[in-house]
Amino acid sequence: MSATYYFAIVGTNDSPLYEAEFGIQRDENKYLNQFIVHAALDLVDDAQFTNNACFLKTVDRYNDWNVSAYVTPSNIRLMLLFESKADEVVRAFFMECHELYLKTLMNPFYEPNTPIQSLAFDSKVHALAKKHLLL
Repeated sequence: MSATYYFAIVGTNDSPLYEAEFGIQRDENKYLNQFIVHAALDLVDDAQFTNNACFLKTVDRYNDWNVSAYVTPSNIRLMLLFESKADEVVRAFFMECHELYLKTLMNPFYEPNTPIQSLAFDSKVHALAKKHLLL
């Protein structure tokens, strides 16, 4: 069975800016994945003030699932729900996604803190997932 991942970029007002699923997803898990990641946001808020690093590693667990987070200096949260993966692999994925998000912010047509609807952004995130997570 292939590994499954749920990735979300969450804005400063706790609204999702971008969501993606990688690997094989079952339809019944779609809303559960969103719920698990959203529930972990409070733990991310607590952890970011006790840790100076952007990458917060595993901030929450739900059954066999882990939630890792990466907090940008502008308080945008990159969240990943996964079954098991080495911290360095997840960290590398987050860093490249953060760089991709920064490039999106530099686009004069993108309004900060609004959903990202770019097909190019989506395809690049999926390529990063394939490179780092779906090995």
